[in-house]
Amino acid sequence: MWRALLTALPVVLSPLLAAAQDYPNRPIRVIVPTPAGSASDMSLRLVTPDLSALFGQQFVVDNRAGAGGRIGTELAARSSADGYTLVLGTPGTLTIMQHLQKDLPYQTLRDFAPIGLISQGPYLLVAHPSVPVRSVKELLALAKAQPGKLDYGSAGTGATNHLAMELFKSMTGANINHVPYKGGALATTDLVGGHIDLSMLSIGPLLPHVKAGRLRALGITSAKRFALIPEAPTISESGVPDYEAITWFGLLAPAGTPRTVLTRLSDALQKVLRAPEMREKFQRRGAEPGNKNAAEFAELIRREAELYGKLIKESGIKAN
Repeated sequence: MWRALLTALPVVLSPLLAAAQDYPNRPIRVIVPTPAGSASDMSLRLVTPDLSALFGQQFVVDNRAGAGGRIGTELAARSSADGYTLVLGTPGTLTIMQHLQKDLPYQTLRDFAPIGLISQGPYLLVAHPSVPVRSVKELLALAKAQPGKLDYGSAGTGATNHLAMELFKSMTGANINHVPYKGGALATTDLVGGHIDLSMLSIGPLLPHVKAGRLRALGITSAKRFALIPEAPTISESGVPDYEAITWFGLLAPAGTPRTVLTRLSDALQKVLRAPEMREKFQRRGAEPGNKNAAEFAELIRREAELYGKLIKESGIKAN
């Protein structure tokens, strides 16, 4: 019996091996679970032309927005594991949503194979100029003196910047109210208008307001200062040791995709991101090229899923 099985094994595997060796022989679809023009969509579009050139096949962006990214991500999880359908992952779809939606039909590291991190970037903690603070230390002193008087806006309940601010509150004990918006753009508009006091949002859209004096930068959420706004101190160096919160976007394939295909995709992505001009392109958008391979990206997902799960439970955050 064993001899028969061993004899049959090459016959079974040969089509799979041949398909992997021939990869890719047609365009590759990348499902983006956010709208066209979103930060994640634009990050992906920075690398797809070079990936297309490397593979000799088009990487076609397929925006499938809705339900906070669940619709597109679920579609990708159900797709064939042949390397011709990939998905752009975000902290929301890969590490946060599972703790807020108990009926989520996919599990990130069960149903997806990480390929690599495309980009990562910090948030900027900003205040309206009417708020009498110029630093994180002054903000914490004001929040302590007037608990529950300050309001901060986020891109929505369960958004990464919401949890980044809740992590700040958890680590400092600051009593600051959360005002959820339907997207960071609306939160920014109300902050500039003075309807809320604070926000922690992506650098790119905030920078013009900071330079014009319409908003005041208090600190940056990364472990190191950021080149686009080097005068902004890190929150960690501003009296909240070890604080760090970033947003990121990464590339994944459905689980079961041939290992040789995953390796080729991962190696190609790393090659594209190492190009000198890529750093400048991403920095202009308030981010950095991803510097994590498949294994490192998987570890990032595990670590943040654990962190956010604990934070959501302790903070009592509920999905809308």
